[in-house]
Amino acid sequence: MGLKQKDLLSMRELSAEEITLILDTAESMKEVSTRDIKKVPTLRGKTVINLFYEPSTRTRTSFEIAGKRLSADVVNIATEKSSVVKGETLRDTGKTLMAMNPDVVVIRHPAPGAPRILAETLSASIINAGDGAHEHPTQALLDLFTIRERKGRLEGLSGVIVGDILHSRVARSNIHGMRKMGMSVRLAGPATLLPRFIDQLGVEVFTDLEEAIKGVDVIMMLRIQLERQGRTFFPSLREYSRLFGLNLERLKRAREDILIMHPGPINRGVEIAPEVADGPYSLILDQVSNGVAVRMALLYLLMGGAS
Repeated sequence: MGLKQKDLLSMRELSAEEITLILDTAESMKEVSTRDIKKVPTLRGKTVINLFYEPSTRTRTSFEIAGKRLSADVVNIATEKSSVVKGETLRDTGKTLMAMNPDVVVIRHPAPGAPRILAETLSASIINAGDGAHEHPTQALLDLFTIRERKGRLEGLSGVIVGDILHSRVARSNIHGMRKMGMSVRLAGPATLLPRFIDQLGVEVFTDLEEAIKGVDVIMMLRIQLERQGRTFFPSLREYSRLFGLNLERLKRAREDILIMHPGPINRGVEIAPEVADGPYSLILDQVSNGVAVRMALLYLLMGGAS
């Protein structure tokens, strides 16, 4: 079995079987990173282009490492130093890249739907590394992998996603992924940061953090995305932290075996206290490590590999 489509644009388009295939493949890929020589010849002769229109540390670096550990040739394009600054359109940039015959283009873009435009233009596989506030499917996949690795399963677990749901592509992808894999999902945050009709995605919605975290297996905190907020959605960061910041006192209301996650970067002392982020329940660095394995699995599967 392989992936049914040439691109990874959205968690909505993946079946539970395909998600399981990706996670299972990532397990074997993770072993490569434990070796003294962290490289296999699997994708030798293949070319991966990372095209990032927005800043990124974790996602771009992990895609670069993933490609190199599979022996692919990896090219990173910083759009601020490319023809984009001269007014070149996304389609024309895509066609220019396609003329160089890459196998995969990984794109992050501030406009929702930008990866789909490339997918319709290019014959290469397109991976959505985050498009505006729409989706971030590889983040959801690495989150699912991290939860399954620690809990041994996904079916029947429960999670709560807390914070700036309105502007979060991570939240949307995780909602789709978690529900497809049999998890129940809660959302918590200020009413101003909860999208209208979000409950139609089959989630429970809370505006009280302490109620929301009771009984769940996983708490996923989100960064306040001030760069996407055109107006004030809450009085102050101090007020937000007082009501929705995860600290040790609030953590007492959670399960003893709770897992704490955060896609990063962290606003320490705002959405999450340092002692929680660095504490024994935190999987934040596990998420970063697992991101390489999951992206290795995706590159392998999209370029014709099958488990």
